[in-house]
Amino acid sequence: MTLLHPFCAWRPRCGLEQRVAAPPYDVLNSVEARRMADGVPESFLRVSKAEIDLDPAIPTHDPRVYAMARERFQALRAEGILVQDPAPWYYIYRLVMNGREQTGVAGVASVAAYLDERIKKHEFTRPDKENDRTRLSDTLDAHSGPVFLTHRHDPTIKRLTEAWMAAHQPVYDFVANDQVQHSVWTVDDPAVIDGLRSAFDRLPALYIADGHHRAAAASRVHLARRTTDPNPEALHGYFLAVTFPDTQVRILDYNRVVRDLNGLDATQLLARIATIPRLTVLPSDQPVRPASRHEFGMYLKNQWFRLKVALEPDRERDPVQRLDVTILQDRLLHPILGIADPRQDHRIDFVGGIRGLEALTQRVDSGEMAVAFSLFPTALDELMAVADAGEVMPPKSTWFEPKLRDGLLVQTF
Repeated sequence: MTLLHPFCAWRPRCGLEQRVAAPPYDVLNSVEARRMADGVPESFLRVSKAEIDLDPAIPTHDPRVYAMARERFQALRAEGILVQDPAPWYYIYRLVMNGREQTGVAGVASVAAYLDERIKKHEFTRPDKENDRTRLSDTLDAHSGPVFLTHRHDPTIKRLTEAWMAAHQPVYDFVANDQVQHSVWTVDDPAVIDGLRSAFDRLPALYIADGHHRAAAASRVHLARRTTDPNPEALHGYFLAVTFPDTQVRILDYNRVVRDLNGLDATQLLARIATIPRLTVLPSDQPVRPASRHEFGMYLKNQWFRLKVALEPDRERDPVQRLDVTILQDRLLHPILGIADPRQDHRIDFVGGIRGLEALTQRVDSGEMAVAFSLFPTALDELMAVADAGEVMPPKSTWFEPKLRDGLLVQTF
């Protein structure tokens, strides 16, 4: 089973890529998207967050939003802002953030491999977000936001991509407003395409890093459409993806803030924390960015604390139980603060590490939140171990940076 196929991408006409390309739909709200797209009629945000071209009073999941997305997508193609490549190609996508590079291969991933768990997931999806992406893809007849995949380092893929990049100029090369450099190469040589396809075929698995909702939505669209189009090679049997070697992927911390102390005051909370077995807590004069696994920072009433847990050996051997996000959830957030289901409890929020520890202190100092927790980043090998075991991580366990842009490559079916 081929994991990653070449495809005929729709992509911006050269010279328009920076105006078309947009951040992923789920990293900014409608107000931010409307502001970013102001004066940029080509922005792909008009497709991925089409509510920005409608009355703000209209709910984001209203049928008019999806109809507007289809209208805008069709207009981008009809006006020649997006053009389709003439043959199925792979695409090399390089990201550079703060001098750090990661280079992946873009193609369309097999829904069958996803359903057979050869493309592995590590988290549950939220029904509302999955329904939204399913409806959008079904309305557009397209997948526009790439799923971020990772694979164990493969020397053949590395050799082929590096040789191609050395011998060819990128078709796109720009710095986005988040100061990330995005470069894209088209791979149109049949021999190189065959070499990459064979190399991907030999991989035991691909792993979803970011984009579980988009992958789940693609599988739902495929399962619905194959009743009328059972062709195993039908284009709806694939979803847009970029896969990066595990040696280059970076995971940042994904921190927590909680709105209240579950009926406790600060002194009582500290007393309850002191009763947690195998945990020590010490005040800190500086903001606490954990330096190792099983270490946490806590910000409460203008004071930082350092928490350390000595995990039991049997839990250390379990791929889910040894995760810091699990430790914090099972030992403190649930039993003490009453956060039983962090996927649905509105008392908890999650702050990506890209925003820094200042974002935690600001939300507590403002009175919006009562307490904040900083975590050590989940390691990629921890993610892969969970996926290989067929398990799932707690929600919001990983924050990947940099983010792929929507609208640079689009798959239609």
